[in-house]
Amino acid sequence: MSATAHLGDSPLLRTYYTILTGGIEEYGDGRELMPLLADYFVFDGPIAGVVAGAGRFAQGVRGFVEAVREVSFVQAVVADDSAAVLYDAVLPNGTVRFAEFFEFSNGTIKTLHIHYNAAEYVAAGGH
Repeated sequence: MSATAHLGDSPLLRTYYTILTGGIEEYGDGRELMPLLADYFVFDGPIAGVVAGAGRFAQGVRGFVEAVREVSFVQAVVADDSAAVLYDAVLPNGTVRFAEFFEFSNGTIKTLHIHYNAAEYVAAGGH
């Protein structure tokens, strides 16, 4: 069973997580991530706050891509226009649980709200 098996039938989410867990060399400048994000993409998270724009998100998520060693999916609920994904991310100094809530539009990710303990993330080696 693949690491993304819990994501059901969503090629969009499978591609998103494949990019995020593919390593920093593969990620580069985030060029592969950009087509997955709507032009009016909005991200909301505990460290970055609200970030509007796919380009800004692609730059910001680079720190996660650089730090993550492995992702273990706990559960995902995927619908046509939204999804909720719960996973554990193994970082250099520990594991942190993440909950991500997506809204989709026209085959792209429109919004992403992420919840995690920011202090645990930083202590585990996230940046």
